[in-house]
Amino acid sequence: MGDFTLFSPSANVAAEKNLAAFVEHARTQLQVFGANLDFSQNEWNVSSAVAHKGQYDDIRLLFTNQESSKANKVAMEEPFLSFAKSYMRYTFGLASIKNVGSPLMALRALEYVLRSNIGTADPTAIDANILNRASQVAKERLAASTAYQIGGQLASIAAFMRDNRLTSAMAIWKNPLKRPADKTRVGKQYDEERAEKLPTPTALEALPRIFREATEPGDVITASACALMCSSPDRVNEVLLMREACEVEKKDKDGKTHYGLRWWPAKGAEPQVKWIVNSMSDVVREALGKIRIETEEARIIARWYECHTGQLYLPDYLEHLRSQDWLTLSEIGDIVYCSAVSTASARKWCQLNGVELHKLTSRSSGARFEDVEAAILSLLPQGFPMMNDEIGLKYSEALFLCRLNSLHEQKATYRCMFEPVSTTHLANRLGRSDNAQTIFDRFGFYEPDGRRVYVTTHQFRHYLNTLAQAGGLSQLDIAKWSGRKDLRQNGAYDHQSTQSLLIKMREAVGDDERMVGPLSGRKITIISRDEFSRLKIPTAHTTDFGYCVHDYVMSPCQLNRDCLSCEELICIKGQKEKEDRVRKSLAEAELLATKAQTAVNSGDFGAEEWLVAHLEKAKRLKELVGIFDDPSVPEGAFVHQAAPRRPSRMDNAHTDRVGGVGARSD
Repeated sequence: MGDFTLFSPSANVAAEKNLAAFVEHARTQLQVFGANLDFSQNEWNVSSAVAHKGQYDDIRLLFTNQESSKANKVAMEEPFLSFAKSYMRYTFGLASIKNVGSPLMALRALEYVLRSNIGTADPTAIDANILNRASQVAKERLAASTAYQIGGQLASIAAFMRDNRLTSAMAIWKNPLKRPADKTRVGKQYDEERAEKLPTPTALEALPRIFREATEPGDVITASACALMCSSPDRVNEVLLMREACEVEKKDKDGKTHYGLRWWPAKGAEPQVKWIVNSMSDVVREALGKIRIETEEARIIARWYECHTGQLYLPDYLEHLRSQDWLTLSEIGDIVYCSAVSTASARKWCQLNGVELHKLTSRSSGARFEDVEAAILSLLPQGFPMMNDEIGLKYSEALFLCRLNSLHEQKATYRCMFEPVSTTHLANRLGRSDNAQTIFDRFGFYEPDGRRVYVTTHQFRHYLNTLAQAGGLSQLDIAKWSGRKDLRQNGAYDHQSTQSLLIKMREAVGDDERMVGPLSGRKITIISRDEFSRLKIPTAHTTDFGYCVHDYVMSPCQLNRDCLSCEELICIKGQKEKEDRVRKSLAEAELLATKAQTAVNSGDFGAEEWLVAHLEKAKRLKELVGIFDDPSVPEGAFVHQAAPRRPSRMDNAHTDRVGGVGARSD
């Protein structure tokens, strides 16, 4: 990336002069994205600087305006264009961000609003009104979660411009867009969103058959990768960065052998061994074996280039060509491609790769061996021999390595060059591209309504997390299994249906080990427990603290969302985010009780009623938190509290008649 120097704005000059100085600094003093970067170009290839794990396509920054399309690219207007380039170069050098798309989207929104509102793309004119309008544009054009992210980027740009005196009318500005609320688990919309996150039953049924029957290298690698992702909830880029020597076996104190794989989580968690459940261990072993067979030749080629710097790889039966000064087109075809190709194909390869052709005889043409060698060596991946510096992985050690073009359906496979398997390779074969034939197409699998089967690699992660949630695995174990640092991220991968939650609640009723509270020891003699459970818990929906089992068909909510005082709230031990809300509510209730007691001591009218209410609520919440903290209550247990004492109408009438809370009956 090169040395990085900080920009120092001047406090005594106008914003326009600081902006000009900042642009000049970014243009001439920085080497971020390469010392030879052409700053004047409106499209920058930053692939060498921005590393996306598992993704090896070019990463480009396009400084186009918001109205541009792939077919019609229109650059931002000056002087905003130069500011946008400088901002991207400077902020990336300051902190090597991995997502370069979000700040670019925010910059495009700003440039659009400047042109629309004031008729000029002058960044020094940015103020709170411009920022508010840009955030509104993002909200109107994008999904709520993406718009919220763009709003955060706008706040970062605003802070940067304020700190560096690039605008004269900038106060502290905060993102006005709210983080999208947690989604409920009821209704048609949730069912549709849930279906989009999970693989379809057809895909789950098809993949095992494809795994068994596939013979073509691309199908074998894709189906085997899916088998690995069905064994543990891993991100696809983590799978594609596995080492060939990834297997671990360990015996426990009872002599039982456990089988696992070494993983390097992509988002900050520590490297770990993920132990495979016994039911999947044979599948994982078989999948690794199939992948190794299809990729071993590529690792041999990578090891050759590691050990023979500056020399072209040739198999033994072509080694004699190394001593020749000149190669015929037929020999060039044999060196470059695995399968036999025509001399016309060899000629075209030479033309595309800058290899100069010469007349060898009156009937044939050829090229110098050294020119062919140089052209092939130029195809070595950038950074070779390291495939990923962050985890210290060499190409020769990678499991997912293939010969160049071997996963491409139209292009001929190279004999002498390799490439890493990318997310694009897998995604296209799983149905991302409408133009590419998928593994499901080739094996004749379609959805019941005739649609093409389509699955994403991330759906397996959602699927396994949902199974873990349904199986009662603790939130800590789920986060560890999934390679997460933050337990709160588990919720985004939990797609249990309303029906599955109802079944779990109904099954727990009457079970002292799974249900805590009045429903735990309930004995039914006239009807079966299952029948009673269906009557007691006819429906359920999520709340901030647990699950409400109130039947809205019978009556509306009587407590106006005062869930923690309701007997129809069921909490689940181990749901950290919901537990934290209960603990926060307890702290608030105790604080309010203290303030109410102070008011009582001061003789404030009506304070006694508030004190009693806060004390009762705090007592109820203490009982609930005590159950959460009780080690004898297992993770995943359903916690149901008895109904709190509520005064009857007679109690209320008596209180009104005599005055004060002391007249209430117990």
